[in-house]
Amino acid sequence: MLSSLPIDNGINEISIHEAKATDPEVMRAFYQRLFPFRYLCHWLSHHPTPTKDFGFREFAFTLPNDAYLRYQSFPSADLLKKQCVQLVPSRFEIGPVYSSNPRDRKTLRKSTMFKPVSKELVFDIDMTDYDPIRTCCSGAKICSKCWQFITMAVKVVDVALKDDFGFKHVLWVYSGRRGAHAWVCDRRARELDDHRRRAIAGYLELLKGGDKSGKKVNARRPLHPHLDRSLRVLRDHFQADVLINQDPWETDEKAADLLQLIPDKPLADALRQKWDSAPGRSSSNKWADIDSLASSGVSKNLDTKALLEAKQDIVLEYTYPRLDAEVSKKLNHLLKSPFCVHPGTGRVCVPIDVRALEDFDPFAVPTVLDLLAEIDQWHKDHPEGETEAQKKMPDWEKTTLKPYVEYFRGFVAGLLKEEKIVKREREEDAMEF
Repeated sequence: MLSSLPIDNGINEISIHEAKATDPEVMRAFYQRLFPFRYLCHWLSHHPTPTKDFGFREFAFTLPNDAYLRYQSFPSADLLKKQCVQLVPSRFEIGPVYSSNPRDRKTLRKSTMFKPVSKELVFDIDMTDYDPIRTCCSGAKICSKCWQFITMAVKVVDVALKDDFGFKHVLWVYSGRRGAHAWVCDRRARELDDHRRRAIAGYLELLKGGDKSGKKVNARRPLHPHLDRSLRVLRDHFQADVLINQDPWETDEKAADLLQLIPDKPLADALRQKWDSAPGRSSSNKWADIDSLASSGVSKNLDTKALLEAKQDIVLEYTYPRLDAEVSKKLNHLLKSPFCVHPGTGRVCVPIDVRALEDFDPFAVPTVLDLLAEIDQWHKDHPEGETEAQKKMPDWEKTTLKPYVEYFRGFVAGLLKEEKIVKREREEDAMEF
């Protein structure tokens, strides 16, 4: 374990044994040595060098004393880094690109000269929205069982954004504790107005407040192709991750919630009687009981189509993404930057590779203290000195942050390549005109 980390060539050594992730010297070391400012600038500039997309972008800082600074802007990655090292924010958020430099907003003659003009379309999935249906944890706590709800949500939203809307560049980022954020970075997404953002958020929204029976899903039939596809994706998760791992109807009280969602009263009554006579029956068995009793003839006028649709709605209620839709609806909404450190867990908000989504483990994500210790260990493992190549090596390459930064770098490279193509096509169209 790291005993001390030299910062600024040996000045202000900090003891990692005693340090906390939120300590200013820890955060200063993180911003100096680990945060990938260069690639963040490329990402937000949509170009290898800073553009107005970066220079007119709003940043907001949460300082160690909880002060909140808005409308910060920077002409380069180096100056953003310098400010972070100086102010050591516990986190910083990214807002829209404005029509004028955010720092100049108070000097403009007309308020209409300062307005948001573009920003990534963003989505926020937070585990606390799953508290009504998860049984393993609640509030800020998560475990490997309930993390599967985030996995399900990412699967459904990612395929909808790409297949239904044609977006290509969707960056998923771990929130650092209990959720995930999506940044849709295509130029077409960045230029959406609030009305279109609301429309896309509405398209992905399914769960409502609930009717008198407590039913939160009332999907129209025939199912929309998006919901039909989502149902196929979610069925297996429902069996393993909901029925078995969560056991949501284990208690009589929770079983009563399920019975309210059964549209046929004689069938619901028969199920209640069966479960009352066999206490402790698992949710998997209770779910299977619905079909077995339905086929036994306990309800003479059973509408099998209505029962099938009710079961589909139940599956969707317990598996479909629960989005914080308000985050997606407005161009001027701010969202925490990738690679920030979560102050509660100390974990870095790393990108999630959707190609290996099932393998992502939030508990394996490194903490800032882990990373600083890894840098120290790397230098201990190279006591003979560094080669020229090693001297040029950024510190993040010496740590377990490396695969996450490399994934981000690859994502940004793909985005910049697309931007170059789009720019060329627009220039050719302008010349033809």
